[in-house]
Amino acid sequence: MKKLITALFVASVSLIAMAQGNNYVQDYTKYEGLALTPPMGWNSWNKFACNVDENMIKQMADAMVSSGMRDAGYTYINIDDCWHGDRDAQGFIHPDAKRFPSGMKALADYVHSKGLKLGIYSDAGSQTCGGRPGSRGYEFQDAQQYAAWGIDYLKYDWCNTEGLKAEGAYKTIAAALKKAGRPIVLSICEWGNDKPWEWGPAVGHLWRSTGDIYNCFDCVKDHGTWKAWGVMQILDKQEGLRKYAGPGHWNDPDMLEVGNGALTVNEDRAHFTMWAMLAAPLIAGNDLRSMSKETTEVLTNKNVIAVSQDKLGIEGFKVSAKDGLEIWAKPLQGGDWAVVFLNRGTTAQKVDFDWLKNEIKDDIFNLQTSFAANTYTLKNLWDKKDKGTATTKKAFKAEVPAHDVVALRLTLTKKK
Repeated sequence: MKKLITALFVASVSLIAMAQGNNYVQDYTKYEGLALTPPMGWNSWNKFACNVDENMIKQMADAMVSSGMRDAGYTYINIDDCWHGDRDAQGFIHPDAKRFPSGMKALADYVHSKGLKLGIYSDAGSQTCGGRPGSRGYEFQDAQQYAAWGIDYLKYDWCNTEGLKAEGAYKTIAAALKKAGRPIVLSICEWGNDKPWEWGPAVGHLWRSTGDIYNCFDCVKDHGTWKAWGVMQILDKQEGLRKYAGPGHWNDPDMLEVGNGALTVNEDRAHFTMWAMLAAPLIAGNDLRSMSKETTEVLTNKNVIAVSQDKLGIEGFKVSAKDGLEIWAKPLQGGDWAVVFLNRGTTAQKVDFDWLKNEIKDDIFNLQTSFAANTYTLKNLWDKKDKGTATTKKAFKAEVPAHDVVALRLTLTKKK
């Protein structure tokens, strides 16, 4: 009888515990409705690394406005690593008081007053890549702090994450942001090691698909234990990933090196064009306060930006490659297409493209051109000149300089 009473007591306690909420499930998903086109903005790391402070960030916001970048579609001013100070007695993070004496809330208010949004950086590990306090164990507190400051974008890195599994760690910060109650774009930055394109779409708004970019057009920087990749190397690493991208969830091949000095103007133009073709986030990484005319023209080319920001949200793909000349295509809204001739070689190459013999088909998204049946007008996205029509009677001829592109928008004007 005593055993029966004990068993009944244990069962009743278990039922009471279940009724009291032990079936609680956390919401591990991102905020929906954000980043419906690839995010556009600026990040401090490529040019300044750890040398960040509030005056410089304010100046970048001012320059984004005065340069025309804001009007061209750039939105985010993102502070990368090394803004951190210490945690207080309750565990809340605070900015470095010497670098950010006015505090992050005041800085966010300033950036917002310019019609822009403020982004910040943290790390899933115990320390950031720059040795500052990471968010491990403090995810919900940090998310509350970011929301209170008015942060709009979080880049979340993957240094010092011993023993963590990427998907679980990023789900934790996604849940923390959701709990904090402020819609914040989540940029997953775990370098593509754990195939974030497979689990990232529900968790974040973009995910790094490779390791870090290196400021060169076609090279690899070997750091011993890890490598950084040139523009062309990163481009190659995107193969097979386009099926995972779309509105609200983007492959991220890392930030732009346009205007940072190592690339020629031709290479800057090719770099920017191919990131637009990839539907990649366009996050500038140069000093916006001292841009040359050529750099400004690259970063604010509205024709190329329109290809990036096309609401169809389909990533471009490589159609063919021969002797260093690649042909890329990207489906656009309304039956339009972007077509790019990329010259990876060191000498100029001539293009003689027969439209009828080169119908373009996107097998993944079941879209295709029909040059034989339809009429498309051609516009060069860089010299901004009309180039006639894509017809069966006349091939497209052009010369592509070394490390450069010829980029066209094909606008569907007549269906037969």
